[in-house]
Amino acid sequence: MGENCCGCLQVGQNVPDFTMDTYEPTDYGFATTSLEQLKKAGKWTVLVFYPADFTFVCSTELGDLADEYDNIKAAGAEVVTVSTDTVYTHLAWKREEKFLENAKYPMAADPTGAVSKLFGVYDYGTGLALRGTFIISPEGKLVASEVNFYNVGRSAKELLRKLKASVYVAAHPAEACPARWEAGDKTLTPGAKLVGKVYDALK
Repeated sequence: MGENCCGCLQVGQNVPDFTMDTYEPTDYGFATTSLEQLKKAGKWTVLVFYPADFTFVCSTELGDLADEYDNIKAAGAEVVTVSTDTVYTHLAWKREEKFLENAKYPMAADPTGAVSKLFGVYDYGTGLALRGTFIISPEGKLVASEVNFYNVGRSAKELLRKLKASVYVAAHPAEACPARWEAGDKTLTPGAKLVGKVYDALK
């Protein structure tokens, strides 16, 4: 599983362009998506890798993501879900699984594992992708990553929180967001006066 890790991306690095075929639930058709086109549109990119269509935890995760999709879009991002399945399998899964009935995000196919390998989530033992979530800025920089094993699902609400925090600090680079920060909460401005006084600054 770690055969590709020496070359996988790290937070803070620029992400090279990639292109994937997608199933588009909003018009029931096929298309392509690329990082370059999302950057040109000024979008933040949220990639959500998952092991496989027609599986169990994945169905709950993508349903959870569908519930938060409008809020993620409102924060300035596009979500692209990714597995090593084909776009035809995505279409069938979206049609059959009730958890996905409200899904509107592009569902990308990575059958060769090329993009999964780029982000270090490709499992060479199974040919599947681990549960990886990556937030990429409109400039193409990787600003957040999370990778879970097959049997632990993720929270779309926490993804939205991290996205909003990333958007905020990109616009306010002198500030930092503390644990459990939500939009409108106090932030931190690192400096000599803050050393040992973080608790006081947030009260």
